[in-house]
Parts: sequence; structure tokens; C-alpha cells
Amino acid sequence: MRRFYQSLSEKDRRRYAAVEAFKLGWGGITYISQLFKCDNKPMREGMKELEQEEELNQSRIRQTGGGRKSAFETIEGLDAAFLRVIAQHTAGSPMDETVKWTNLTRQELAELLQSEGIAVSVTVVDQLLEKHHYRKRKAQKRLATGTHAQRNEQFENIARLKAADQAAGNPVLSMDTKKEN
Repeated sequence: MRRFYQSLSEKDRRRYAAVEAFKLGWGGITYISQLFKCDNKPMREGMKELEQEEELNQSRIRQTGGGRKSAFETIEGLDAAFLRVIAQHTAGSPMDETVKWTNLTRQELAELLQSEGIAVSVTVVDQLLEKHHYRKRKAQKRLATGTHAQRNEQFENIARLKAADQAAGNPVLSMDTKKEN
């Protein structure tokens, strides 16, 4: 009986103990509480449940709304901090404005949020990425077309021009002009 009692859920334990106490009659509650090493208060609650039809038909063990609240409900400014952190690390499709991605890993995003004073797990970061419609960018393997001695110069020139325009207060747009049909 003890092994079976230990295998039951909380609700089923108190009901099973109540049934056994009912069978014994007078002194049954004390005997069963000693046998199962349980408090008699839940057993009495189980006795009341056995007398109520709607309680017997209930399938839930605990009431609705129990458990830990979502990070979105408990952490003030989570969305705003996430968008601030990811703003400088966002890229997107030139063909579809709804497709956007980031070059940061989930762990890096969690660490950046930590530096903002918000401690979250990578699971919450996953939920934030999904909520704000970020996709995972898949690396594409392509054959190298060769190397050139001045390959890096063009990128350094672009970075220099971008920094100069931003310092002057001018907007900077990045466009991919290699559209394939």
C-alpha cells in the first residue's frame, strides 16, 4: 500500500488515503496518516472531495494559473531592452522587409541583456527572437572564387565612408545589388 501511495499524484494520494480511512471507520484517519506518514488535513480534504461529484470529475491536479509567471510578464522593459541590444546586429532581406536576422548567438544576446541589467536564459532569448520575427540565418557554403590582394581595401573604404557620413549626421543605407533571378 505504501509503494502504491508513493506512486500517486498529490490529488490521488489524498483521495486514496481518504478511501482507506473510510473503510476502517473510527480511528481510520489516525491509522492511515501514520501508515502513509502523511498529515491528516489533506486526507480530510480528500474525504470532502469524494463526497462532491464535480470534484471527482475534475481532471486537473492544481488550479489554473499556478506555476512560474512568464519572463514577459515579470521583467519590466524586456522587449525594449532586447530591441536596443539587437539593433546594431540586425540584417535583413532586401527583397522582403519582414525577413530579418542577427549575427549574434543566443548566448551572446543573453550576455548583452545581462549587461543591460536583465538576466534571462537562452530559452527566453529564443522566445524574444520568435516574438520579434527574427529568423535563424543559415550559412551558405560556396566555392571561393579566388583571392585578390586588395580584397579588404573595398571593405575598409566602405567602413571609412560610413563612419564619416554618420559623424556628419547623414543616414547610411546598406543595399545588396546582386539580385539573382
